[in-house]
Amino acid sequence: MSRHIVVGYTATKQGRDAVAFAARLAQAIGAVLDVTIILPAADRSVITPPSGSYDRYLHDQAQKWIAAAIDKVPTDVVAHAQIRPAESFAEGLIEIADELDAVCIVVGPADSAPRGRHSLGSTTTELLHSSDVPVAVVPRGARKVAASTGITRITVAIGTRPGADALVEATAALAQAADVPVRLLSLLPVDLPATADTAAIRTAGSTEAEHVLAEAQAELPDGIRIDVTVAEGDSIEDAVSHLDWEGGEIAMVGSSRLAQPKRLFLGSTAAKMLKEITVPVIVVPRTTSEPITSSTDPEETER
Repeated sequence: MSRHIVVGYTATKQGRDAVAFAARLAQAIGAVLDVTIILPAADRSVITPPSGSYDRYLHDQAQKWIAAAIDKVPTDVVAHAQIRPAESFAEGLIEIADELDAVCIVVGPADSAPRGRHSLGSTTTELLHSSDVPVAVVPRGARKVAASTGITRITVAIGTRPGADALVEATAALAQAADVPVRLLSLLPVDLPATADTAAIRTAGSTEAEHVLAEAQAELPDGIRIDVTVAEGDSIEDAVSHLDWEGGEIAMVGSSRLAQPKRLFLGSTAAKMLKEITVPVIVVPRTTSEPITSSTDPEETER
């Protein structure tokens, strides 16, 4: 059965960023790329009144945009065009991903994103609150990464709480499919109050982080090359900013502990990390088997 990657496309630089990364990922894991444009549903409130001729025009234009995008996809990647109406762009992407049993949905950055950085637009935010499949968010300028770069490493952020089974399982599957090494990452306790005994807290946190990382490492299948890193800093952003990132790297994080089963919700720690990560980030839903008190978001504590 073929793997599928659904990429939400708009005829903009941000849309090309999304397709460029999705193509590299599809090439690395042998997946079919479904380049998708979501059109307004017939009963959706839009400025232009419903018209059969106007709907046909939109559909024809969408086909041209997708054809132009697919022309830039490497020839060894199978790419399909998907055009459908929906109440929202996010809703349409989720419907197609569910129908295709897609491994993930890929979306580009918001217009406001600086070069090499992430910024979440309305569609991405909606996806991160409702999707039941992993969502890959892409930094601005991803289209500048050469297709030949491929996927070179996966960094997975593991929290100090137990319950990262879905995240570790998704990481293992992707690492095996792409045949790349994994960097297990944990962040030492940061954002501590000035009155806290930071030395004692950091020592205890380091021990706990190392224990959780060792457990995650033991859960990964044999044959995957693994590196373990515990990042330190005065804040989440500071700790992440000191990490090195390869051009073909992917970061993976889990949903917040507050997310509904098999749904996404980007927690506060992951949101802070996203500000500093300069590579595509895949957010993985938690599973129904995890207790609501567990966290798959790295170091997740709702503040």
